[in-house]
Amino acid sequence: MSGVEVGGKLGTFCLVLHSHLPWVAHHGTWPVGEEWLHQAWAASYIPITALLTELAELGRTDVLTLGVTPILAAQLDDPYCVAEQHRWLHDWQLRASGMAASADAHVRRSGSREFTQARWTIAEFESRWSRGGSAPLRQLIDANTIELLGGPATHPFLPLQEPNWRQVALQIGSDDAELRWGHRPTGLWAPECGYLPGLEQDYAAIGVDHFLVDGPTLQSVGRSTAAAWQLAGSDTRILARDLEVTYRVWSPRRGYPGGRWYRDFHTFDHEWGVRTARVTGKQIAPQDKAPYDEQAAAGAVQQDAEDFVQVVCNRLIEQRQSAQGHPIVVAAYDTELFGHWWHEGPQFLRAILDLLPQAGVEVTTLRQALERHGVAGHVELPAGSWGSGKDWRVWDGEQVADVVRTNQQVRAATEQALRYRWAHGSLHRDRVLDQLLQSALLAQASDWAFMITKDSAADYARNRISEHHSHVLALAEAVLANNLERADQLAARSRAMDSPFGHLDARSLSAPSGARIR
Repeated sequence: MSGVEVGGKLGTFCLVLHSHLPWVAHHGTWPVGEEWLHQAWAASYIPITALLTELAELGRTDVLTLGVTPILAAQLDDPYCVAEQHRWLHDWQLRASGMAASADAHVRRSGSREFTQARWTIAEFESRWSRGGSAPLRQLIDANTIELLGGPATHPFLPLQEPNWRQVALQIGSDDAELRWGHRPTGLWAPECGYLPGLEQDYAAIGVDHFLVDGPTLQSVGRSTAAAWQLAGSDTRILARDLEVTYRVWSPRRGYPGGRWYRDFHTFDHEWGVRTARVTGKQIAPQDKAPYDEQAAAGAVQQDAEDFVQVVCNRLIEQRQSAQGHPIVVAAYDTELFGHWWHEGPQFLRAILDLLPQAGVEVTTLRQALERHGVAGHVELPAGSWGSGKDWRVWDGEQVADVVRTNQQVRAATEQALRYRWAHGSLHRDRVLDQLLQSALLAQASDWAFMITKDSAADYARNRISEHHSHVLALAEAVLANNLERADQLAARSRAMDSPFGHLDARSLSAPSGARIR
């Protein structure tokens, strides 16, 4: 593997994984709903955490930057979700056991493989995750194996929110991180990499001094993604995704997960509920795909990992020639790509994390890259996102214009009810108002607009918006009518299904200025 080392290092590579699922607990199971959480937990979160724990035990530090959204963290700690995950894992093992007893040789081989994987996953879950996700993740944070990125409570698209809503969502998220992990992140993953000039002031208010943007957002003002930059008029620094490197994995047309030897995500054996075929070819019908071959897939992983390392090295050489100073390449992905969508993804991660340092590449976190290499200068950043068109169309386009209006109604109704209660009652904490704000935040998750725009489980997304919208309007109406009994009943009913943030305090949104909060 070629590479020219300069000062002992060819350059710096930062791997960023963004872990996120919307709140799905108590909102359907199959084919959408809780099943998303079960599969991602089993296929991505558990094996990737096991990999990072192994690296931590080897003394590796600053391995990668891990974003875990507050709403996902809440589900990984929720007793109901933990119990359901345990049940789901054992059901997986039971199905695999049935397959392993099949008269069909292909089904039998697949069942044996699934049984082995299920048994390993159950052992990992019971030893590390049975009390929730905070413990295994905190060990990685405390060992400096990862840098944790924070985020706003329910993953709203922040550029479309009023300042007070942005601030309360960010504060809830920061508070949540400290409660779960004893740590307030100084780095942040903005949902959908959405940026609006001035957002950095909201970030600074919760102690965040760096965040990630998409490459085209930075390049649109003539700045290179090979360096960190400081936003003009602030102390906040940014780094950007390098799409040339990121898309070597991510691209649906030429990304590694589409390789013929990898397990095919879209070909599903509905009798047993598992995936037993390999990709084979992009134009091959599901019924004609070849059986999955684990050994051949492992060989493809090694080959693709070596190719990826060469891509990173070549990019660093190119960036060193065109940019001043030490080049930095940032590749950022959804965590769920590795394991859930791309079965072999965790193996690929392990391979590149071993191979990159051998090739003369410094592998570290965003925080460490900033501390070691500084910024290239100041920049005024335009609005942007990592969505289609690199603008906001996915979240405020014509297809979701009604969603934008609904979110505005949700915010208006919530604020009206809060102001009424503050004006006509005490400023003691109020569980009814806390639940009102919680439902309002859940309604505004960016996932719903994304799913509608992309026509991916769009009906589920619209149903979720409608449910939360109805809860908010009914609860706000009861508060405004001063019908305390009905408000308590509605809040209790909503809380039984949707209570990710027990620490949420509605007074943080709209208590009168200067009022004494008790």
